[in-house]
Amino acid sequence: MELRHLRYFLVVCEEMNFTRAAEKLMIAQPPLSRQIKDLEEELGVPLFIREHHILRLTDEGVRFRSHANRIIALADRSVEDIREMSTGLQGTVYIAEVEGKAPHLTSSFIADFAGRYPDVQYNIWNGNSDEVVLRVKNGLADLAIIMEPYDPQGLHSVSVYTEPWVAMFSSDHPLAKTKGKTVQLKDLAEHELIIPSRSSRLQEINDWFAPLNITPVIRARISNATTAYELCKQNVGVAIYPAAAGDLINDGKVMMRRIADPDPKASYILIYSDEHPLSPVAEKFIENVLVRIKSNDL
Repeated sequence: MELRHLRYFLVVCEEMNFTRAAEKLMIAQPPLSRQIKDLEEELGVPLFIREHHILRLTDEGVRFRSHANRIIALADRSVEDIREMSTGLQGTVYIAEVEGKAPHLTSSFIADFAGRYPDVQYNIWNGNSDEVVLRVKNGLADLAIIMEPYDPQGLHSVSVYTEPWVAMFSSDHPLAKTKGKTVQLKDLAEHELIIPSRSSRLQEINDWFAPLNITPVIRARISNATTAYELCKQNVGVAIYPAAAGDLINDGKVMMRRIADPDPKASYILIYSDEHPLSPVAEKFIENVLVRIKSNDL
Protein backbone atom coordinates (compact mmCIF):
# COMPACT_ATOMS: atom_id res chain seq x y z
CA MET A 1 0.00 0.00 0.00
CA GLU A 2 1.39 3.39 -1.01
CA LEU A 3 0.40 6.94 -0.12
CA ARG A 4 -0.93 7.46 -3.64
CA HIS A 5 -3.45 4.66 -3.06
CA LEU A 6 -4.73 6.54 -0.02
CA ARG A 7 -4.86 9.84 -1.91
CA TYR A 8 -6.76 8.20 -4.78
CA PHE A 9 -9.17 6.60 -2.32
CA LEU A 10 -9.86 9.90 -0.55
CA VAL A 11 -10.57 11.72 -3.82
CA VAL A 12 -13.04 9.00 -4.79
CA CYS A 13 -14.66 9.44 -1.36
CA GLU A 14 -15.02 13.17 -2.04
CA GLU A 15 -16.49 12.78 -5.51
CA MET A 16 -18.35 9.47 -5.07
CA ASN A 17 -17.87 9.03 -8.79
CA PHE A 18 -14.87 7.38 -10.48
CA THR A 19 -15.07 9.51 -13.61
CA ARG A 20 -15.07 12.81 -11.72
CA ALA A 21 -12.38 11.56 -9.35
CA ALA A 22 -10.17 10.56 -12.30
CA GLU A 23 -10.63 14.00 -13.85
CA LYS A 24 -9.68 15.66 -10.58
CA LEU A 25 -6.58 13.47 -10.28
CA MET A 26 -5.79 13.99 -13.99
CA ILE A 27 -5.53 10.28 -14.71
CA ALA A 28 -7.64 7.91 -16.78
CA GLN A 29 -10.64 6.29 -15.14
CA PRO A 30 -9.72 2.59 -15.72
CA PRO A 31 -6.34 2.86 -13.94
CA LEU A 32 -8.02 4.61 -11.01
CA SER A 33 -10.62 1.86 -10.72
CA ARG A 34 -7.82 -0.71 -10.83
CA GLN A 35 -5.89 1.08 -8.05
CA ILE A 36 -8.96 1.08 -5.80
CA LYS A 37 -9.63 -2.58 -6.60
CA ASP A 38 -6.02 -3.42 -5.70
CA LEU A 39 -6.44 -1.55 -2.41
CA GLU A 40 -9.62 -3.49 -1.61
CA GLU A 41 -7.89 -6.79 -2.41
CA GLU A 42 -4.97 -5.89 -0.16
CA LEU A 43 -7.33 -5.02 2.71
CA GLY A 44 -9.51 -8.06 2.05
CA VAL A 45 -12.77 -6.11 2.17
CA PRO A 46 -14.78 -3.94 -0.26
CA LEU A 47 -14.52 -0.22 0.46
CA PHE A 48 -17.33 0.81 -1.90
CA ILE A 49 -20.72 -0.54 -2.83
CA ARG A 50 -21.20 -0.24 -6.58
CA GLU A 51 -24.75 -0.66 -7.85
CA HIS A 52 -26.86 0.98 -10.57
CA HIS A 53 -24.19 3.64 -11.22
CA ILE A 54 -24.40 4.68 -7.55
CA LEU A 55 -21.28 4.60 -5.39
CA ARG A 56 -21.31 4.58 -1.59
CA LEU A 57 -18.94 3.60 1.18
CA THR A 58 -19.19 0.35 3.07
CA ASP A 59 -18.83 0.40 6.86
CA GLU A 60 -15.22 -0.67 6.36
CA GLY A 61 -14.79 2.15 3.84
CA VAL A 62 -16.03 4.72 6.34
CA ARG A 63 -13.56 3.46 8.95
CA PHE A 64 -10.70 3.31 6.44
CA ARG A 65 -11.42 6.88 5.27
CA SER A 66 -10.82 8.10 8.83
CA HIS A 67 -7.47 6.27 8.98
CA ALA A 68 -6.47 7.46 5.50
CA ASN A 69 -7.18 11.09 6.39
CA ARG A 70 -4.93 10.85 9.44
CA ILE A 71 -2.12 9.15 7.52
CA ILE A 72 -2.15 11.67 4.69
CA ALA A 73 -2.30 14.61 7.11
CA LEU A 74 0.65 13.20 9.06
CA ALA A 75 2.62 12.56 5.85
CA ASP A 76 2.06 16.11 4.62
CA ARG A 77 3.08 17.57 7.96
CA SER A 78 6.20 15.38 8.05
CA VAL A 79 7.37 16.97 4.80
CA GLU A 80 6.76 20.42 6.29
CA ASP A 81 8.70 19.51 9.43
CA ILE A 82 11.82 18.46 7.51
CA ARG A 83 11.72 21.61 5.39
CA GLU A 84 11.42 23.74 8.51
CA MET A 85 14.62 22.26 9.95
CA SER A 86 16.67 23.95 7.22
CA THR A 87 14.63 27.09 6.54
CA GLY A 88 13.56 28.21 10.01
CA LEU A 89 10.07 28.32 11.48
CA GLN A 90 7.68 27.94 8.58
CA GLY A 91 4.80 25.67 7.65
CA THR A 92 1.13 25.63 8.55
CA VAL A 93 -0.70 25.60 11.88
CA TYR A 94 -3.99 23.71 11.59
CA ILE A 95 -6.63 25.21 13.87
CA ALA A 96 -10.26 24.25 14.46
CA GLU A 97 -12.74 26.43 16.30
CA VAL A 98 -16.35 26.87 17.28
CA GLU A 99 -18.27 30.11 16.78
CA GLY A 100 -18.99 32.64 19.50
CA LYS A 101 -15.87 34.11 21.11
CA ALA A 102 -13.54 31.51 19.59
CA PRO A 103 -12.85 33.41 16.31
CA HIS A 104 -11.81 36.47 18.35
CA LEU A 105 -9.48 34.35 20.49
CA THR A 106 -8.03 32.55 17.47
CA SER A 107 -7.40 35.83 15.66
CA SER A 108 -5.69 37.27 18.72
CA PHE A 109 -3.40 34.24 19.05
CA ILE A 110 -2.52 34.36 15.35
CA ALA A 111 -1.88 38.11 15.32
CA ASP A 112 0.59 37.79 18.20
CA PHE A 113 2.37 34.80 16.68
CA ALA A 114 2.47 36.28 13.16
CA GLY A 115 4.33 39.28 14.48
CA ARG A 116 7.15 36.99 15.61
CA TYR A 117 7.04 34.40 12.84
CA PRO A 118 5.83 36.06 9.64
CA ASP A 119 6.46 33.04 7.38
CA VAL A 120 3.98 30.75 9.17
CA GLN A 121 0.64 30.05 7.49
CA TYR A 122 -2.70 29.08 9.04
CA ASN A 123 -5.51 26.72 8.09
CA ILE A 124 -8.66 27.41 10.11
CA TRP A 125 -11.73 25.14 10.20
CA ASN A 126 -15.05 25.97 11.88
CA GLY A 127 -17.69 23.62 13.29
CA ASN A 128 -19.52 22.72 16.49
CA SER A 129 -17.62 21.44 19.54
CA ASP A 130 -18.28 17.76 18.84
CA GLU A 131 -17.01 18.08 15.25
CA VAL A 132 -13.99 20.09 16.34
CA VAL A 133 -12.98 17.61 19.06
CA LEU A 134 -13.19 14.77 16.54
CA ARG A 135 -10.98 16.73 14.15
CA VAL A 136 -8.28 17.13 16.81
CA LYS A 137 -8.51 13.48 17.86
CA ASN A 138 -8.19 12.38 14.22
CA GLY A 139 -5.04 14.46 13.79
CA LEU A 140 -6.63 16.87 11.31
CA ALA A 141 -6.13 19.90 13.56
CA ASP A 142 -3.15 20.76 15.75
CA LEU A 143 -5.25 22.62 18.29
CA ALA A 144 -8.76 23.91 18.73
CA ILE A 145 -10.93 26.23 20.75
CA ILE A 146 -14.19 24.61 21.82
CA MET A 147 -16.90 25.08 24.42
CA GLU A 148 -17.67 22.79 27.32
CA PRO A 149 -18.93 20.13 27.75
CA TYR A 150 -16.66 17.80 25.76
CA ASP A 151 -14.99 14.38 25.94
CA PRO A 152 -11.49 15.01 27.41
CA GLN A 153 -10.10 11.55 26.63
CA GLY A 154 -6.83 11.78 24.71
CA LEU A 155 -6.65 15.58 24.98
CA HIS A 156 -4.65 18.24 26.76
CA SER A 157 -6.87 21.15 27.70
CA VAL A 158 -6.78 24.56 29.35
CA SER A 159 -9.53 27.09 30.01
CA VAL A 160 -9.13 30.30 28.01
CA TYR A 161 -12.33 32.31 28.44
CA THR A 162 -15.72 32.37 30.17
CA GLU A 163 -18.81 34.43 29.41
CA PRO A 164 -22.42 34.56 30.63
CA TRP A 165 -25.41 33.14 28.79
CA VAL A 166 -27.86 35.67 27.40
CA ALA A 167 -31.39 35.82 26.08
CA MET A 168 -31.99 37.55 22.74
CA PHE A 169 -35.42 38.63 21.61
CA SER A 170 -37.17 41.01 19.25
CA SER A 171 -37.77 44.59 20.33
CA ASP A 172 -41.46 43.72 19.74
CA HIS A 173 -41.34 40.76 22.14
CA PRO A 174 -43.15 41.04 25.53
CA LEU A 175 -39.79 40.72 27.33
CA ALA A 176 -38.70 44.00 25.74
CA LYS A 177 -41.21 45.83 27.92
CA THR A 178 -39.60 44.64 31.17
CA LYS A 179 -36.93 46.65 33.03
CA GLY A 180 -33.36 45.75 33.98
CA LYS A 181 -30.24 44.27 32.40
CA THR A 182 -31.03 40.67 33.33
CA VAL A 183 -33.84 38.18 32.81
CA GLN A 184 -34.77 35.34 35.13
CA LEU A 185 -35.39 31.75 34.11
CA LYS A 186 -38.95 31.81 35.41
CA ASP A 187 -39.68 34.66 33.01
CA LEU A 188 -38.12 32.79 30.09
CA ALA A 189 -40.23 29.73 30.87
CA GLU A 190 -43.30 31.52 29.58
CA HIS A 191 -41.86 31.78 26.06
CA GLU A 192 -40.76 29.48 23.25
CA LEU A 193 -36.97 29.13 23.12
CA ILE A 194 -34.32 28.88 20.41
CA ILE A 195 -31.22 27.06 21.62
CA PRO A 196 -27.94 25.57 20.27
CA SER A 197 -28.35 22.23 18.50
CA ARG A 198 -25.89 20.12 20.54
CA SER A 199 -27.63 17.45 22.61
CA SER A 200 -25.47 18.38 25.61
CA ARG A 201 -26.80 21.96 25.40
CA LEU A 202 -30.41 20.76 25.53
CA GLN A 203 -29.61 18.74 28.65
CA GLU A 204 -27.76 21.67 30.22
CA ILE A 205 -30.64 24.10 29.64
CA ASN A 206 -33.19 21.58 30.91
CA ASP A 207 -31.07 21.24 34.07
CA TRP A 208 -31.31 25.01 34.66
CA PHE A 209 -35.08 24.82 34.70
CA ALA A 210 -35.34 21.55 36.67
CA PRO A 211 -35.23 23.19 40.18
CA LEU A 212 -38.25 25.26 39.11
CA ASN A 213 -40.10 22.09 38.05
CA ILE A 214 -40.38 23.59 34.55
CA THR A 215 -39.78 21.93 31.21
CA PRO A 216 -38.92 24.69 28.71
CA VAL A 217 -40.66 24.79 25.34
CA ILE A 218 -38.05 24.53 22.59
CA ARG A 219 -39.16 26.07 19.32
CA ALA A 220 -35.89 25.48 17.42
CA ARG A 221 -32.41 24.01 17.86
CA ILE A 222 -29.83 25.68 15.63
CA SER A 223 -26.11 25.06 15.08
CA ASN A 224 -25.18 28.72 14.53
CA ALA A 225 -26.08 31.89 16.38
CA THR A 226 -26.54 33.92 13.18
CA THR A 227 -29.68 32.02 12.23
CA ALA A 228 -30.94 32.24 15.81
CA TYR A 229 -30.43 36.00 15.71
CA GLU A 230 -32.38 36.29 12.45
CA LEU A 231 -35.25 34.28 13.95
CA CYS A 232 -35.29 36.65 16.92
CA LYS A 233 -35.60 39.59 14.53
CA GLN A 234 -38.70 37.90 13.12
CA ASN A 235 -40.05 37.42 16.68
CA VAL A 236 -40.13 33.62 16.31
CA GLY A 237 -38.89 33.02 19.85
CA VAL A 238 -36.29 33.85 22.50
CA ALA A 239 -32.74 32.69 21.73
CA ILE A 240 -30.53 31.40 24.54
CA TYR A 241 -26.84 31.58 23.59
CA PRO A 242 -23.48 32.54 25.11
CA ALA A 243 -22.97 36.31 25.29
CA ALA A 244 -20.75 36.51 22.19
CA ALA A 245 -23.92 36.07 20.14
CA GLY A 246 -24.71 39.64 21.14
CA ASP A 247 -21.92 40.78 18.81
CA LEU A 248 -24.37 40.09 15.98
CA ILE A 249 -26.76 42.80 17.18
CA ASN A 250 -26.29 45.83 14.94
CA ASP A 251 -29.67 47.56 15.09
CA GLY A 252 -32.54 48.14 17.47
CA LYS A 253 -34.56 45.16 16.25
CA VAL A 254 -33.04 42.67 18.70
CA MET A 255 -32.42 43.12 22.42
CA MET A 256 -30.18 41.12 24.75
CA ARG A 257 -30.22 40.48 28.50
CA ARG A 258 -27.98 38.35 30.67
CA ILE A 259 -29.66 35.31 32.19
CA ALA A 260 -29.70 35.52 35.99
CA ASP A 261 -30.58 32.93 38.58
CA PRO A 262 -28.66 30.64 38.21
CA ASP A 263 -26.33 32.98 36.21
CA PRO A 264 -24.93 30.20 33.96
CA LYS A 265 -21.51 30.56 32.33
CA ALA A 266 -20.13 29.28 29.02
CA SER A 267 -16.50 28.15 29.07
CA TYR A 268 -14.09 28.12 26.12
CA ILE A 269 -11.32 25.52 26.21
CA LEU A 270 -8.08 25.24 24.25
CA ILE A 271 -7.42 21.59 23.37
CA TYR A 272 -4.70 19.63 21.58
CA SER A 273 -4.03 15.92 21.27
CA ASP A 274 -1.76 13.93 23.54
CA GLU A 275 -1.72 11.08 20.98
CA HIS A 276 -0.76 12.71 17.67
CA PRO A 277 2.69 14.28 17.20
CA LEU A 278 2.77 18.01 16.60
CA SER A 279 4.92 19.75 14.01
CA PRO A 280 7.59 22.15 15.35
CA VAL A 281 5.56 25.16 14.22
CA ALA A 282 2.41 23.86 15.94
CA GLU A 283 4.36 23.18 19.15
CA LYS A 284 5.75 26.70 19.08
CA PHE A 285 2.32 28.18 18.43
CA ILE A 286 0.73 26.30 21.34
CA GLU A 287 3.65 27.24 23.59
CA ASN A 288 3.07 30.90 22.71
CA VAL A 289 -0.67 30.61 23.42
CA LEU A 290 -0.08 28.93 26.80
CA VAL A 291 2.29 31.75 27.84
CA ARG A 292 -0.40 34.29 26.98
CA ILE A 293 -3.04 32.36 28.90
CA LYS A 294 -0.78 32.09 31.96
CA SER A 295 -0.17 35.83 31.91
CA ASN A 296 -3.86 36.59 31.28
CA ASP A 297 -2.87 38.44 28.10
CA LEU A 298 -6.03 37.66 26.12
